[in-house]
Amino acid sequence: MSTILLDTNAYGAFFSGNESVLSYIIEAESIVVSSIVVGELFAGFHGGKGFSQNRADLRLFLTKPGVQFVPVDWETAEIFGEVKNRLKTAGTQIPINDVWIAAHAFQMGAKLVTFDKHFLNVAGLRVWEGMES
Repeated sequence: MSTILLDTNAYGAFFSGNESVLSYIIEAESIVVSSIVVGELFAGFHGGKGFSQNRADLRLFLTKPGVQFVPVDWETAEIFGEVKNRLKTAGTQIPINDVWIAAHAFQMGAKLVTFDKHFLNVAGLRVWEGMES
Protein backbone atom coordinates (compact mmCIF):
# COMPACT_ATOMS: atom_id res chain seq x y z
CA MET A 1 0.00 0.00 0.00
CA SER A 2 1.21 3.53 -0.52
CA THR A 3 -0.42 6.81 0.48
CA ILE A 4 -3.70 7.15 2.35
CA LEU A 5 -5.70 10.22 3.29
CA LEU A 6 -7.71 10.03 6.51
CA ASP A 7 -11.20 11.47 6.47
CA THR A 8 -12.52 12.99 9.69
CA ASN A 9 -14.52 9.92 10.64
CA ALA A 10 -11.55 7.62 9.97
CA TYR A 11 -9.34 9.69 12.28
CA GLY A 12 -12.05 9.47 14.95
CA ALA A 13 -12.39 5.73 14.41
CA PHE A 14 -8.62 5.33 14.74
CA PHE A 15 -8.60 7.14 18.08
CA SER A 16 -11.60 5.09 19.21
CA GLY A 17 -9.62 1.90 18.59
CA ASN A 18 -11.17 0.74 15.31
CA GLU A 19 -9.02 -2.24 14.30
CA SER A 20 -9.71 -1.90 10.57
CA VAL A 21 -8.51 1.70 10.44
CA LEU A 22 -5.56 0.95 12.70
CA SER A 23 -4.44 -1.91 10.45
CA TYR A 24 -4.76 0.27 7.37
CA ILE A 25 -2.71 3.04 8.98
CA ILE A 26 0.01 0.58 10.03
CA GLU A 27 0.27 -0.79 6.48
CA ALA A 28 0.42 2.65 4.82
CA GLU A 29 3.72 4.04 3.61
CA SER A 30 2.48 7.57 4.19
CA ILE A 31 -0.58 9.20 5.72
CA VAL A 32 -1.97 12.50 4.50
CA VAL A 33 -4.15 14.71 6.69
CA SER A 34 -5.97 17.48 4.84
CA SER A 35 -6.32 20.93 6.37
CA ILE A 36 -10.06 20.52 5.73
CA VAL A 37 -10.11 17.40 7.92
CA VAL A 38 -8.19 19.25 10.64
CA GLY A 39 -10.78 22.03 10.51
CA GLU A 40 -13.61 19.51 10.87
CA LEU A 41 -11.77 17.88 13.77
CA PHE A 42 -11.38 21.22 15.55
CA ALA A 43 -15.10 21.90 15.07
CA GLY A 44 -15.78 18.61 16.83
CA PHE A 45 -13.22 19.32 19.53
CA HIS A 46 -14.87 22.65 20.29
CA GLY A 47 -18.29 21.02 20.45
CA GLY A 48 -17.24 18.16 22.71
CA LYS A 49 -15.35 17.39 25.85
CA GLY A 50 -11.60 17.27 26.28
CA PHE A 51 -10.63 20.02 23.81
CA SER A 52 -7.06 20.35 25.15
CA GLN A 53 -6.40 16.61 25.11
CA ASN A 54 -7.91 16.16 21.64
CA ARG A 55 -5.84 19.04 20.30
CA ALA A 56 -2.67 17.61 21.89
CA ASP A 57 -3.42 14.15 20.46
CA LEU A 58 -3.89 15.63 16.98
CA ARG A 59 -0.67 17.64 17.19
CA LEU A 60 1.22 14.52 18.29
CA PHE A 61 -0.31 12.42 15.50
CA LEU A 62 0.73 15.02 12.92
CA THR A 63 4.37 14.80 14.08
CA LYS A 64 4.60 11.03 13.56
CA PRO A 65 6.97 9.80 10.83
CA GLY A 66 5.11 9.30 7.58
CA VAL A 67 2.26 11.65 8.51
CA GLN A 68 1.91 14.78 6.39
CA PHE A 69 -0.37 17.79 6.99
CA VAL A 70 -1.48 19.20 3.63
CA PRO A 71 -2.91 22.72 3.29
CA VAL A 72 -5.15 23.84 0.43
CA ASP A 73 -3.16 25.38 -2.39
CA TRP A 74 -3.69 26.47 -6.01
CA GLU A 75 -3.59 22.89 -7.33
CA THR A 76 -6.11 21.74 -4.73
CA ALA A 77 -8.44 24.56 -5.77
CA GLU A 78 -8.21 23.60 -9.44
CA ILE A 79 -8.97 19.96 -8.69
CA PHE A 80 -11.82 21.02 -6.37
CA GLY A 81 -13.42 23.00 -9.22
CA GLU A 82 -13.18 20.05 -11.58
CA VAL A 83 -14.58 17.54 -9.06
CA LYS A 84 -17.41 19.86 -7.98
CA ASN A 85 -18.40 20.47 -11.59
CA ARG A 86 -18.40 16.74 -12.43
CA LEU A 87 -20.57 15.99 -9.38
CA LYS A 88 -23.00 18.79 -10.26
CA THR A 89 -23.25 17.64 -13.88
CA ALA A 90 -23.90 14.07 -12.72
CA GLY A 91 -26.49 15.23 -10.18
CA THR A 92 -24.57 13.56 -7.35
CA GLN A 93 -23.39 16.45 -5.22
CA ILE A 94 -21.77 15.76 -1.87
CA PRO A 95 -21.05 18.04 1.12
CA ILE A 96 -18.70 20.86 0.11
CA ASN A 97 -15.98 19.97 2.63
CA ASP A 98 -15.95 16.46 1.21
CA VAL A 99 -15.33 17.86 -2.29
CA TRP A 100 -12.22 19.56 -0.85
CA ILE A 101 -11.15 16.31 0.84
CA ALA A 102 -11.60 14.40 -2.42
CA ALA A 103 -9.55 17.08 -4.20
CA HIS A 104 -6.73 16.57 -1.70
CA ALA A 105 -6.89 12.80 -2.19
CA PHE A 106 -6.57 13.24 -5.97
CA GLN A 107 -3.78 15.78 -5.57
CA MET A 108 -1.76 13.55 -3.27
CA GLY A 109 -2.46 10.34 -5.21
CA ALA A 110 -3.93 8.94 -2.01
CA LYS A 111 -6.56 6.35 -1.24
CA LEU A 112 -9.26 7.90 0.94
CA VAL A 113 -10.01 6.16 4.23
CA THR A 114 -13.59 7.09 5.10
CA PHE A 115 -16.92 5.67 6.22
CA ASP A 116 -18.92 8.12 4.06
CA LYS A 117 -20.43 6.21 1.14
CA HIS A 118 -21.18 9.38 -0.83
CA PHE A 119 -17.49 9.50 -1.75
CA LEU A 120 -18.27 6.58 -4.07
CA ASN A 121 -20.02 9.16 -6.29
CA VAL A 122 -16.67 10.82 -7.04
CA ALA A 123 -15.52 9.22 -10.29
CA GLY A 124 -11.95 7.98 -10.16
CA LEU A 125 -11.52 8.51 -6.42
CA ARG A 126 -9.79 5.57 -4.76
CA VAL A 127 -11.67 4.69 -1.56
CA TRP A 128 -10.58 2.03 0.94
CA GLU A 129 -12.30 -1.30 1.00
CA GLY A 130 -13.04 -1.22 4.75
CA MET A 131 -15.99 1.14 4.54
CA GLU A 132 -18.30 -1.53 5.95
CA SER A 133 -16.18 -2.08 9.11
